[in-house]
Amino acid sequence: MENAEPELLEILYQDEYIVAINKPSGLLVHKSPIDKHETQFALQLVRDQIGQYVHPVHRLDKPTSGVLLFALNTEITQIMSELFRSHEVHKEYIAVVRGYTKEEELIDYPLKQMLDTKEQKKEGITKEAQKAQTYYERLATVELPYAVSRYPVARYSLVKLLPKTGRKHQLRRHMKHIFHPIVGDTKHGRGEHNKLFRKKFDCHRLLLHSNRVSFVHPVSNEKIIIEAGVDEMFKKILKIFHKEHL
Repeated sequence: MENAEPELLEILYQDEYIVAINKPSGLLVHKSPIDKHETQFALQLVRDQIGQYVHPVHRLDKPTSGVLLFALNTEITQIMSELFRSHEVHKEYIAVVRGYTKEEELIDYPLKQMLDTKEQKKEGITKEAQKAQTYYERLATVELPYAVSRYPVARYSLVKLLPKTGRKHQLRRHMKHIFHPIVGDTKHGRGEHNKLFRKKFDCHRLLLHSNRVSFVHPVSNEKIIIEAGVDEMFKKILKIFHKEHL
């Protein structure tokens, strides 16, 4: 039996220098020592789809969906990578988290570097704490009539997340730190809430989505705003919050 053709990725923006896609949840950006069994990667899929080589300039975690940028030559790769490092690319996410959050908050909590592989650990890469800041706004709340843990009902918030720095798993780790972990996070989240969403809503994904990225184009100097819609599962969850349109 032949392998099925991969579905075409949604291209959100493309010019002769940059291409942006709406990355599905569960798709790796590129090959990783953590997921050696994976055979599909956004980098190769985009390359095959547009017919030219693409260069990653930032990353999204495998379970996170949304705006993902690639550069189309090495010079733009360097420029765009520097824009990300200097926080001149503004990123906005939406997420569903456990409990009722504050209306807004700046989480200012340093995060230790996460090491991916045994090789990195052997090389003695330090785990020093690095400055990390995330601002969030609460968009909506919902109380569901399902008992979770010792509580008779389950409460959740829909939040907008604006990372001020770009540490690995920053949003997921910061929301865990303030006791509002993101639903569907199998690494930093709460199993009982993940289980509830799987059972009641057939939701098997991390409810974190990069919905908007903006930056000044490195060649044209125009302000570029790229937005990505959510998938059908995330839409289903947004309806619970009566937020079909953000």
